[in-house]
Amino acid sequence: MIKLLAVCGNGMGTSTMMKIKAKKILDSHKIECQAENCSVGQAKSIVNNYDIVIASTHLISQLKSRPSTTLVALKNIMDAKEMEARLLEALK
Repeated sequence: MIKLLAVCGNGMGTSTMMKIKAKKILDSHKIECQAENCSVGQAKSIVNNYDIVIASTHLISQLKSRPSTTLVALKNIMDAKEMEARLLEALK
């Protein structure tokens, strides 16, 4: 099972939307996923508890992770095709 974290500035609306969209994408590819969301401030201390962390390009640079955690920067967080491509690429 993949542990995914969606991150935004405040950890409310945007990260929740990304989490839901990412979960739907992974479900459609039959990939089991436990998805959560939080603010970038919270993410800094828990990033290493996840397999994949998704955030916009301007926030992802604020996160540092261990090699086994994949940080995925999204140019357009609302673009499902970009998110799907980046998530599947991260899972290779």
